[in-house]
Amino acid sequence: MLPPVSQSHTMWRPVLFVLVVALASGLSTAANHKGDLWAVLVAGSSSWMNYRHQADLCHAYQILHQHGVPDDRIIVMMVDDIAHNEENPTPGVIINRPGGPDVYKGVPKDYTGEDVTPENFLKVLSGDAEGMKGIGSGKVVQSGPNDRIFLNMVDHGAPGIFAFPYDYLNATNLTDTILAMHRDRKFGEMVMYVESCESGSLFHNLLPKDIMVYALSASSPNQHSYACYLDTERDTYLGDVFSVKWMEDTDRENLHHETLKRQFKLVRKEVTTSTVMHWGEIRLDRQHLSKFMGKRQTSRSQQDVYLPIRGEEDPCLESAVPSPDVPVALLKSRIRRAKEVAEVDALKEELRHLRMNRVIVKVAMTRIIGHVAGDTPKMAALLVAKGNHTISRWSCYTASVRAFHDNCFHLAKNPYALRVLKPVISMCEQGYKAEDFARAAKLVCTHGPVAGIV
Repeated sequence: MLPPVSQSHTMWRPVLFVLVVALASGLSTAANHKGDLWAVLVAGSSSWMNYRHQADLCHAYQILHQHGVPDDRIIVMMVDDIAHNEENPTPGVIINRPGGPDVYKGVPKDYTGEDVTPENFLKVLSGDAEGMKGIGSGKVVQSGPNDRIFLNMVDHGAPGIFAFPYDYLNATNLTDTILAMHRDRKFGEMVMYVESCESGSLFHNLLPKDIMVYALSASSPNQHSYACYLDTERDTYLGDVFSVKWMEDTDRENLHHETLKRQFKLVRKEVTTSTVMHWGEIRLDRQHLSKFMGKRQTSRSQQDVYLPIRGEEDPCLESAVPSPDVPVALLKSRIRRAKEVAEVDALKEELRHLRMNRVIVKVAMTRIIGHVAGDTPKMAALLVAKGNHTISRWSCYTASVRAFHDNCFHLAKNPYALRVLKPVISMCEQGYKAEDFARAAKLVCTHGPVAGIV
């Protein structure tokens, strides 16, 4: 037999009922509040050779703009040295595929030139308006707990690194910023599309699976991303495979019907050059693209402008090369097309010089590792094991990479130097110290930090 319910307990029932109803009503209101969509687009490179990165970014802007995302909620960061570059045969125009439309027209210039830095990017993303006063447009993401953020990042990369024109961003700093934004309820949902070599390393063992952030990376933590659409008139690559594939699919589809999951599966299948991966809160992939790229329906004629003519061949994949090989591929292309013997000889000499510079970078890293390891067998083990480790000792790795950047080769100005960092991971994972690496870097790189040779 149950004990009788006391009067004090029965008195609380109406109050509890009211509280439950009020809470349910509040949750329902929050769930039904659609919020705003914010977008941050970042191209972290400079120079004509890296044309494709700003072309990708400008195309992404056109997608958002066409689908109704207002310019005051799209923030663009790019050096902006391509459209009016002296090498551009069509001044003021940028294209993202051969024979394609101008994707530069109308793109906001929020932060250009020297304002495109990792520090400014994190301030913009996290809504630090005070920190961006007097810099560029001053626009920052002013989002709240019901808002959505779409983030597209395009540039060179390395394990745990996303490059910027004059410096680089550590994966841990990106993650810390996103975690702080989540803690401070600065977004409801976030979607990130990242194009760079080893882009998966920005998220692997870093991005939580329960903070409403969903990310796609162009490659796994250990793979290159690929450039494509070689344009011999412009003598550069116009796009990157992952970016081209997700954007051409977006141009083709009804964003109210296609989900993030469907796009991921399609792009992962079509990008045969690297392994496209997804990270974070995977259940967000049920959402439709319109939620993160704009809800306005576009006309068929608008879509057709940005779609390539498709045949049996895939011109993007046919011309694809690993991002680090772009400088070599462009020189080889110019050699094949050269008509004068003197021009061929000059280009071959330029190619030889490029390769020698790359050897210099490799040798420098080998010598540093040799100083750290102390003997040849141990050094060889670290160099051979360069692909066998993921990063767990982040403080050692980031400090060592900074020492290499500060003493040997400016990573943002020498993208190839990003290719020799994997032995640093092995060094740290096997218990060596960043202090030892820094000391060795100063001994080996007596020339000081070199910019712009590779």
